[in-house]
Amino acid sequence: MRHQKNTRKLGRTSQHRDAMLANLVASLIIHKRVKTTLAKAKAARPLAEKLVTLGKTGTLHAHRLAVAKIGQRDVVSKLFKEIAPGFKDRQGGYTRIVKLGPRQSDSAPIAFLEWVDYVLETQETIAAAKAEKAEKAEKAEPKVKAEKAPKKEKAPKAKAEKPDSEA
Repeated sequence: MRHQKNTRKLGRTSQHRDAMLANLVASLIIHKRVKTTLAKAKAARPLAEKLVTLGKTGTLHAHRLAVAKIGQRDVVSKLFKEIAPGFKDRQGGYTRIVKLGPRQSDSAPIAFLEWVDYVLETQETIAAAKAEKAEKAEKAEPKVKAEKAPKKEKAPKAKAEKPDSEA
């Protein structure tokens, strides 16, 4: 019996499982949303949440521990600079799992693993963001300046002709 055994084996060796979960969490950090099987999402969730907790401390030791878990320095720096500061007031529960239903090929349950503050960008939100950006640009643009007189074009200089020496 598997009473109180917390590790989800996922049919892999421990090294393969650790590498797969590290890559899954790295993809979550980069893309902010990952589509995967429900079992993998449930296995990756604790790792992602522990890494955010490390990111909130922001110490050098925490940075090194996160690099040891994920193995990708650029991803860890994105976690510490962009994602973890967004959760500074939150005491846990940084990720959510959204169930999508069975996969067509093998009927495996599929889910999204995403950050809680993730907002899906639809066409309306993109259009609204562009309109807001254009509105800010109009306000920031200085009033019409006095036009300067166009520069006068200089006439090309005549080349001094060399006398032909006929001998």
